[in-house]
Amino acid sequence: MTRLHKPPHFSPAVSRRDMLVRGGGGFGAIALSALLGQNPLRASMKSSSPNPLAPRASHIRPRARNVIFLFMEGGPSHIDTFDPKPLVNELAGKPVPESFGKVITAMGEFGSPILASKRKWIRQGQSGIPVSDWLPHIGSCIDDITVVRSCVADGINHAGGVCQMNTGSIIGGRPSLGSWVTYGLGSENQSMPSFVVMLDGKGMVVGGPRMWGAGFMPAVYQGMRLSSGAEPIPNLMSPKGVTERRQRSKLAMLAKMNHRFADQHPDNTELDARIRSYELAFRMQAHAPEAVDISEETQATQEMYGMDRKETSSFGSKCLLARRLVERGVRFIQLYHGSGSGWDAHSNIESNHSKLCEAMDKPVAGLLRDLKQRGLLEETLVVWGGEFGRTPMSEKGDGRDHNPTGFTMWMAGAGLPGGRVVGATDDLGLHAVQDRIHVHDLHSTICHLMGLDHTQLVYLHKGRPERIDINDGVVVDKIIA
Repeated sequence: MTRLHKPPHFSPAVSRRDMLVRGGGGFGAIALSALLGQNPLRASMKSSSPNPLAPRASHIRPRARNVIFLFMEGGPSHIDTFDPKPLVNELAGKPVPESFGKVITAMGEFGSPILASKRKWIRQGQSGIPVSDWLPHIGSCIDDITVVRSCVADGINHAGGVCQMNTGSIIGGRPSLGSWVTYGLGSENQSMPSFVVMLDGKGMVVGGPRMWGAGFMPAVYQGMRLSSGAEPIPNLMSPKGVTERRQRSKLAMLAKMNHRFADQHPDNTELDARIRSYELAFRMQAHAPEAVDISEETQATQEMYGMDRKETSSFGSKCLLARRLVERGVRFIQLYHGSGSGWDAHSNIESNHSKLCEAMDKPVAGLLRDLKQRGLLEETLVVWGGEFGRTPMSEKGDGRDHNPTGFTMWMAGAGLPGGRVVGATDDLGLHAVQDRIHVHDLHSTICHLMGLDHTQLVYLHKGRPERIDINDGVVVDKIIA
């Protein structure tokens, strides 16, 4: 008798009831996979609101509602601004002693002699924290400032340094800090962008728009760049003769066409972001012109920001605009000063930093004072710093090279007690030696102050849970204490 063998990949026939019993777990897995494909922070919002920018609850009680990040692109010298080092002048003209360890800079192993600092240091405020004579106005606000002298980064050049300070990684392609905050909290004002970027100077930021991009997140979370001049938001207003009714009709037709295409291409987040940008632009036509019109400010306020002087008017106008945007619910505002690596003083640091400090000092101090007198500083976190600091050694005889192993940033507002110094570098300002604070820790701390737990602010990308700190940051208690 011949025995028939069934192929091993065939299963015996089952009844409909057995099929439903066995398949029940599969249906549950489908629902589970849909839930796991979302961040828990967003899962609760999806059913009630399809708007990815809808306001969302924070993980913890926030200390700040807004962030103003003042980015000094190119790397300001910490040992000439906020971290005085008398030993630098004592050893000027001599090589770095071996006791300070090997020096690795953008130029490789560097053996140039130490360059003296020509700065005078003035103890400011009741706290008596010394601040360089390059920054008298910011120095007068020192009692509202927490100076962080022990920052470290991994980027040894501008491309990696700027990228890491903005996105957490020295390699481009990840979401920016502003995008993470927007993703986590949504937008307070649906008629204004949640994340705004302004450049100062003629150059483009190293890395370009990726520095405020959304990376692997949906494009709707990327920053909106405002331009300089009389029209910060180009092409916002309708052409003359175009009525509101006609504009609405055009937008409705565009939306219909775009949504039809989007239904066929659900993974195209750029299109979804474009659709939402059209809708936002229409709402902004009523609200944004007033928000960006700084001519409404009093003469005294404009002078506080230095807008009455050629040297300070450019950055002053941007700092004033930042305050106006904070008042209108813009959550994350980033101002670049010296766009195009302006602070990169490989030579002639005296001339370079003198001009840049003069252009930035009074506007930043004006911003702090204005926020404080309006009661906004308590709920606004102001962050100042660059992608790294600079070395105590000379380059080209009168400049300084990049130094990511120890540099200074500072924070103000958000209920932080001012007049404090956190961390320290060695006696030459070369390496952070006390309370080393990595860029990942800075990002985690900023998120914490905004009410976001960096360990819960997760985006699932290609099956991998991603975080702003790349799973490596901690909240710095000494900053928020």
